[in-house]
Amino acid sequence: MKYTALVVTSLLATTISSTAFAQEGLRPAFDIGAGFTQGLGREGARTDVGWNLTGGIGLNFSQWLGVMVDAGYNRFDLNSATLNRVGFPGGNVNIFSATLDPVIHLTPRSYADVYLIGGGGYYHYNREFTVPGAAPFVGFDPFFGFYSGVVPTTQVVSSYSINKPGVDAGIGFAVGTKWHGKVFAEARWNRIFLGNDRYADYIPVSFGFRF
Repeated sequence: MKYTALVVTSLLATTISSTAFAQEGLRPAFDIGAGFTQGLGREGARTDVGWNLTGGIGLNFSQWLGVMVDAGYNRFDLNSATLNRVGFPGGNVNIFSATLDPVIHLTPRSYADVYLIGGGGYYHYNREFTVPGAAPFVGFDPFFGFYSGVVPTTQVVSSYSINKPGVDAGIGFAVGTKWHGKVFAEARWNRIFLGNDRYADYIPVSFGFRF
């Protein structure tokens, strides 16, 4: 819990201090993106390179400072070495995050806006082991009528989920467009505090559109 208190205190201090820039006017902000994700440490040793989806809404207090509420989804497949060790043919890790992230724009007046972003919040970590399966279905054809069949599926045979606090920090750059928005590329380190001195670390690299 000491990590959670530290994150919350830092976020509150940053948000409160940012009101000093309010004379420039508050402006809404949003972003959406997708990309690839690399696990680090133990998480990286167990998983293949995955993918991510991101989105956020927030406020720009000035051209230099803003704050975002970000949601992220990251998915990795467990690698063959891990699956061979545990004896399952398939498996994956899914992580959902919701974080509060102050943003500092280092070059807001230039064509390429370089920025720092970081904060923390809630993380839902889920790991599943799967086996191939089959599921029956019933279909209808105007000529032949109703018919039945079987389709291949993936069956979850073991699942582990946990909700924990975490932190994130990263850097990105955004390039202006004629639609008054910017396309961006961003890399952000994430750490989930799983407890008992265990962590789950990963870096999503995302590309998208920011307004």
